[in-house]
Amino acid sequence: MGLGMILCLSWCVLPKAVTAAQGSGKITGLVVDSTGTPQMGATVILSSGQLLNSMAFQFLTNDRGRFSSANLPAGIYSVKVTLAGFLPAVEQDIQVRDEHTTLLEIVLGSVFTSLEKLRRQPDQQVAADDWSWVLRTSAATRPVLRWQDGDVVLGGRVNPFDKQQDQTARTRLEFTSGSDHPGSISNLADTPGSAFAYDYGLGGLGSLLIAGQFSYDAGSESNGFVAQWLPSGDSGTGPVTTLLIRESQLGDAGPTFHGLRMSHDSAFQLGERVSIRYGADFLMAGLQTTTTSVRPRAEVAVRIAPTWLASALVTTNTWQDSAGAPGNLQSTINQLDAFPTLLLRGGRSVLDDDLHAEIAVEHDLTKKSSVTAAVFDDHSNNTAIFGHGNFSGPDYLPDYFSNVFAYDAGAMNSLGARLVYQQKIATNLDMTVIYSYAGALAPNEDPAEGALRNQLAAQYRSSAAARFSATIPRTGTKIVSSYKWINGPAVSAQDAYGQSTYHIDPYLSVQVRQRLPGFIPGHAEILADCGNLLAQGYVTLATNDGQIVLVPTYRFFRGGLSFQF
Repeated sequence: MGLGMILCLSWCVLPKAVTAAQGSGKITGLVVDSTGTPQMGATVILSSGQLLNSMAFQFLTNDRGRFSSANLPAGIYSVKVTLAGFLPAVEQDIQVRDEHTTLLEIVLGSVFTSLEKLRRQPDQQVAADDWSWVLRTSAATRPVLRWQDGDVVLGGRVNPFDKQQDQTARTRLEFTSGSDHPGSISNLADTPGSAFAYDYGLGGLGSLLIAGQFSYDAGSESNGFVAQWLPSGDSGTGPVTTLLIRESQLGDAGPTFHGLRMSHDSAFQLGERVSIRYGADFLMAGLQTTTTSVRPRAEVAVRIAPTWLASALVTTNTWQDSAGAPGNLQSTINQLDAFPTLLLRGGRSVLDDDLHAEIAVEHDLTKKSSVTAAVFDDHSNNTAIFGHGNFSGPDYLPDYFSNVFAYDAGAMNSLGARLVYQQKIATNLDMTVIYSYAGALAPNEDPAEGALRNQLAAQYRSSAAARFSATIPRTGTKIVSSYKWINGPAVSAQDAYGQSTYHIDPYLSVQVRQRLPGFIPGHAEILADCGNLLAQGYVTLATNDGQIVLVPTYRFFRGGLSFQF
């Protein structure tokens, strides 16, 4: 009788236990400090409280201090949150129910906040921060701090209208013709090409994004592969590890370019005011010969007042930012073009290098405007310049895909200053205005004979630039237009770091993104990028090799289609 009763109870309970085991839910949370400011980069560890289930899941909070788990088996969990400069926080007995999302808010405290609580009078009000600051740890060499008010990025280097609209997409395809940075064989060929990107979720380990590109024309082919590991699952926050491989066959009988880039970026926070970002690149590239380079970088940012932010950085401009919206998929595709310019010096392969040191102070004027002042120093042993014409020799590297060449102009040193004003004029309209004073290579007033580099010297130039980014509400058309004026001839980049950071190339440039009607599968867009539309800034020199036309930025057009789904 007792045995029969036990079997009967087991038969009734077993299906319910199996059903409960199959149920799943999610945990979503917000990590803040004692003043309510969201904390980016905090490590969140979810541990199951069941004896037979020892699974643990690890996440990193994004730039809004948020984290979200994938589907978790229903049950009891504990949550532990750690962040440099703060005391660990532990939440236990968190219930995860079937088809439910559990919401958490975890407050991190520090020794200083604990002492402040002891020292504060019972009726004393705590000053609330009406702004937050975010540490961006993408692989791009951009300043990592920006003001943020709700969904509007203020005082930052990334335009809010460039945000990716569909963050849930996992695949992106691009079909384009043309190059947005002609003049270097390490960049995309000036031929029709295709590119793809795929986001593969790794659960608690973040995301693995892979991208590839291929183009072919008249016996020349160019292809590349990139893989990015994002432990936080977001290209704008948390550590980023990147592997980039490129290869270009330059004509039927021409040489083959090989390039490899491995990089890692991460960050940590000291207390509530100091954040540090660091990273490094390992580069290997060449034609007949191969050159290698290790390039570290670091940045320290200090919040000195509620509306004042100071930062100091040392980095190398080892890549040029490609046009396009940020976001996991687009960011990975952009890495295909993120390679320093390959040059020749006496027939030996070298890479364009620029050691950039900068001190900047950013002030939030209003909730919709900010101003940034910076002083900087640039030092380059191998400065890349570009020209037009069929020149060959141990110092000229032809593009092979177009009638241009890259040339190593040698060493250059320059001090400089930059003043930036940014304002959100309307809901769909942003403006950036920049004045900079810095050196650039230009023709000597009394040119010397011999190699081309002997006729060039660093000369200081002033420049004024403006950039407008707008979205037309009804059609969804995104338009970005910029113009940079320079008060004299320049054949190399003037304030290269500022150009890359604020996405402003010399002279007139226009970018258009037009979303296609909804009946077309996926998020389909027409892409059109135009650079130096007025063909300005060309410099003609007479050298021992003949008459050379140097071009600081080429007139180009790049168009195509993209599909994201």
